[in-house]
Amino acid sequence: MSLLPRFSLLGSGPTVLLLHDADGDHLGFAPTLETLAAAGYRAVAWDMPGYGGSAPVEPYNFKGLAQRALLLLDALRCEQVVLVGHGLGAMLALEIAVRAPLRVRRLVLCAGGPALDEAATAVWVAPRLAGLDDGRDMARLADPTVARDAGPGALPEGLQLARHAMGRVPPATYRRALEALTAFARRAPELVRLQVPALLVGGEYDRCTPPEALLALAHVLPDARAVLLPGVGHWPQLEDPEGFEAALLDFLAGPAPVLH
Repeated sequence: MSLLPRFSLLGSGPTVLLLHDADGDHLGFAPTLETLAAAGYRAVAWDMPGYGGSAPVEPYNFKGLAQRALLLLDALRCEQVVLVGHGLGAMLALEIAVRAPLRVRRLVLCAGGPALDEAATAVWVAPRLAGLDDGRDMARLADPTVARDAGPGALPEGLQLARHAMGRVPPATYRRALEALTAFARRAPELVRLQVPALLVGGEYDRCTPPEALLALAHVLPDARAVLLPGVGHWPQLEDPEGFEAALLDFLAGPAPVLH
């Protein structure tokens, strides 16, 4: 089996790599992929190792995931990239930036990035693991999970896509990804050294990465700004695609960062 992750690619131009959350696969960024391609970017949405036909990593941790992402960038002949990560993917984007700062041109952290505290683990990770322990298949787990963690203003079509993407995740991979979430080890002393422009996008009702956690991370990163979308929960890019994409494109169109 090839170690190169599976991915979807649209458009041409500067490369933007979309890193999905534990709860789904590349479909979690399907609307964003098309918008970026139409705006003149080479948009790439991967399937994280163990998802969608991508070979798993062993051990399943952020180091291994970052190495696979860098392998994909090498295969795409991409020297510098914009990383857009959602949830676990946002943590992974930070991991990649710490390990390979010369490769990262900009960071977009969507509903994720900070290490999970006990409260976030209790309200986000624990119920998902409990559902797996109860023997529920992913489709049965997706319906209550998305309903619980979405915001009251979420676009119904976006939630439908979130449920569909979550229902496709292999249960064994899902468990390993959830366990990896709680082991994210990057903290302020490392993140404060990241000299890369960053946009943090969160939902007003997100319980995994609540607004206060996102704003705290924005104060740690040297060159960061935060956008909070009203009425939105844990899937900003699907619950409010217009709001998310407007903030994303505005950020990408900003002054070019100085090359390292």
